Amino acid sequence: MDAVIENLPIFFRGFGMTLLLLVVSGIAALVIGTLIAAMRISPVASLRWFATVYTELVRNTPLTLVLFFCAFVLPQLGSRLDYSVAAMIGLSVYTSPFVAEALRSGVNGVPVGQAEAARSVGFGFSQTVGLIVLPQAFRMTIPPLINVFIALTKNTSVAGGFFVVELFAVGRTLSNANGDAVIPILLGVATFYLIITVPLGLLAARLERRWVVQR
Repeated sequence: MDAVIENLPIFFRGFGMTLLLLVVSGIAALVIGTLIAAMRISPVASLRWFATVYTELVRNTPLTLVLFFCAFVLPQLGSRLDYSVAAMIGLSVYTSPFVAEALRSGVNGVPVGQAEAARSVGFGFSQTVGLIVLPQAFRMTIPPLINVFIALTKNTSVAGGFFVVELFAVGRTLSNANGDAVIPILLGVATFYLIITVPLGLLAARLERRWVVQR
């Protein structure tokens, strides 16, 4: 354990980058995913088509390939983004279809009468979705959404292969430098991930009890 204790500042720097990737990418994925979910139920056929193609294309593309595109292809197109910013973009894009599908399942669980009642009092599509349908869908899909963010936490480790010094990259570097302490270092990395994922799981259970709308 000496290798872990002696290198705690390095662990904390990697942990901070992992948290930054999670928070920024999670918020961006939530915004993009909400828009895609709204487009999937839009009365405009072209929007539904775009959202469907986007969801199926991105969801079935490996994350490594998405991050490779952001790290190596975008610079060839003139991008001057830092690798960490490129990783945030890649993680946001990759996670957004999963957010959209979770929300869409929640939308499908909202009684049709809710939307019909909104339209009967003069609400348009955007008002019905934004004020009536999506708030209920969010409550119904809290556990799946938090599971998506738990998966995102673990997916941040892929960014370590693209010059981003996050938690997994730190663990790999320290393991190479301390060959006799690989197991303690990997256990230290796992512990830092658990610091994020376990509270998220507990939060999901608590919010499910408080907020989930009964079907």
